[in-house]
Parts: sequence; C-alpha cells; structure tokens
Amino acid sequence: MFSSCDVLSNNLCSMALKGIKVLEFGGLAPGPFCGMVLADFGAAITRIDRIGANVEVDCVGNGKSSLALNVKSKEGVNIIKKLSRKSDVVIEPFRPGVMEGLGLGPKELLQENPRLIYARLTGYGDKGAYSPRAGHDINYLGLSGILSLFGRAGENPIAPVNLAADFAGGGLMCAFGIILALLERQSSNMGQVIDCNMVEGAAYVGSWLYRSQHLPIWGNSRGNNILDTGRYFYETYETKDGKYMAVGALEPQFYAQVLKGLELKDDEISQFDDNKACKKVFREKFLQKTQAEWCKIFDKTDACVTPILSLEEAPSHPHNAERNTFVVSHETGQLVPGPAPRLSRTPGISRAITPAPKRGQHTISILQDLGYTSSEITKLENMNVIETYQEVPTSKL
Repeated sequence: MFSSCDVLSNNLCSMALKGIKVLEFGGLAPGPFCGMVLADFGAAITRIDRIGANVEVDCVGNGKSSLALNVKSKEGVNIIKKLSRKSDVVIEPFRPGVMEGLGLGPKELLQENPRLIYARLTGYGDKGAYSPRAGHDINYLGLSGILSLFGRAGENPIAPVNLAADFAGGGLMCAFGIILALLERQSSNMGQVIDCNMVEGAAYVGSWLYRSQHLPIWGNSRGNNILDTGRYFYETYETKDGKYMAVGALEPQFYAQVLKGLELKDDEISQFDDNKACKKVFREKFLQKTQAEWCKIFDKTDACVTPILSLEEAPSHPHNAERNTFVVSHETGQLVPGPAPRLSRTPGISRAITPAPKRGQHTISILQDLGYTSSEITKLENMNVIETYQEVPTSKL
C-alpha cells in the first residue's frame, strides 16, 4: 500500500493532468471533492480560504495549496484576477450572484483569461425557481426524483447519506465537466462556463433508473421491486455474529449457487416462490453462521454473495489489499480510498498521502509568484486582505 510522499513526487511528471492549474474557492464537500479528483490525477490546486475560516472540516484538502484572502476587498479581488490569468480552471461553490457581486463572476474572469474554464458547482443551477435557495444533498436528491426510489416498503424514502447528490451528481460530475472543457479547449483555444448543479447531476447519474421504468423489474411501489429489497434474492441478511451479507443472485445460475451454499434445494424454495416466506427462510439460514463462515462458503463461487464490510474492514479484505485499493492517510494514519479509475500509463496517486494545508500556509509563496514584494505582502497582511500561516514553535522545555 502507498504510504509515502515519495510515491507522489516520483510520479508527478507522468500524471494525466500535469500542468493544469486550478483555483478552488473553499467550501464544503462537493467542491473540495471535485478539486481532490483533479489533484489526484496531477492538477495543482490553489484553495482560496476565507480569513479565519475553519479549514479542518475540509477532509479532502490534502496536497492543495492554501491562500487565505479577503475576496470582499478591492485588493483581494485584484489578487484573484491576477491568479486567474495564470490558471486553467476556477471551481466556485457559491449561490448564483455571489461572485458577480464581488466582481469575480465568469464575465469578469474570462475577460482576464479567455482560456479559463469557470466551473460553477451549485445546488439548483444558475437559474430557475429554486436557484437562489439553500439546500443540501437530501434536498437536491429529492428534487431530482431519485430519492423517491430509496427505501423499504411501507417506510419513508431513505437518503443514502450525502453520496448521490454531493459527490456523484456534484463533485464528480463537475470534475467530468472540467475534463470535457479542457479537452475541447485544445481545439478552440477558448474557455467556457460550466453550470454543474446537483439536482441535474443526481438525475443524470440516475438516467438508467429513469429509462428502465418500463422493464418488469419495476412497476411496484417503493421497496417491492427486485432491485430495492423487494425480492429476497437481492437483499441483505444478518449473520450469527451480528454482521451482514449482501445477496445479489438475480440470474438463475447465480441463484442456484446461493441455494447450494445455503444447503437448500430448488424444489424447497424456487426463485419466484412466495417472497415473504422465502425471505424468512434466507434470514434464518444466514443467522446460523458467522460472516467469516459464509465467506468461506461463498468466496469461490458465482453466487453473488459478499460480505458487507465496515469502513475499517474494507481496506484489509484480501481482494482490496491485493489491489492496493486503499492508501494511508497522512492526517489520521487510517486507510482511505485511492484514485479510480486506474490509468495504465498515467495513473492517479492519492494526495491523501501528503499533508493537508493549513489556512494561509502558502499565501506568501503564491503572492511572491505573482510578483508581490515582501513589503507589499506585509502591507496586505496589515490591511487584513491576506492571512499567512505561522507555525507555533514547539517548546524545548
């Protein structure tokens, strides 16, 4: 498993997004995740932090640079404009109109740099009735239509934490849009504005769910269809030791393997027998052995039966360990997911193996690169336009 910054430094020259410079305005969850994806594949990310902001909540900021700046000041606006001239991408996560009010909207920054790609990552988009409203993943997912599909029969819809809108429909879709715009720029030599909002992103991620509603796997109320826990052969079951197994035996040949592992016969429990009765049989069977015992039975079969692993257990599973799926976090020492997908010549390398920036840690070096003198930087700090990070020396007592 990767555990050293040396891995990154030795491979920066071969990463797919080498040379791409990104300005990421500090925010929560989707924006930082978008920047993380770009950084893991070689982009250089400068995060614009508010003076005094709590940047510790950004759990995916590793490997980025931090410029602590008051963007509401004239001097701060000028700094952003200077940076935009030397950047390829801007990621901004604010409600529509916020950046325009600062004089830092797409119109202004594209005038500074016509090749700039300006990615707006919002909840509801740059226009529409809900455009100016506040929201979170659960709201965006609800408006997309997708949340209505999640949940068991007779229960309220259940939000799948903040995965589908924040990260799949938001941060990841925004990174995809940026890559598309970078690719197009090679022929046009022009930048453009990306309107990435989490309602449309979540809906698009759910395209197959929308388009497959005419198939026989759907047609019933929530929780009563094949793929939403409505059938016993696509379900989760508790084991003797309080853990769980996931069963996804849709096809008859896989279902036959499940029955074999459970020591049941098809004439005892045919795949489309009474669902309630069959689910009771499966539930009772899985409670007879521990998760490890069931894994020993099913691991070398095509039964489509796998363990449900915790975040702590997943990295050490033999399959994940063999593939080095997880890397060691510099911050916590815990194992966290590495970049995906894997590229054969220019693979991504997780920035989680490098430190997360302190607020304003790179303010001085960034301003120096823009041509600011030491006296000018000191003046800006005294005016509260910028903030620099000063590491407190450790006492020798």
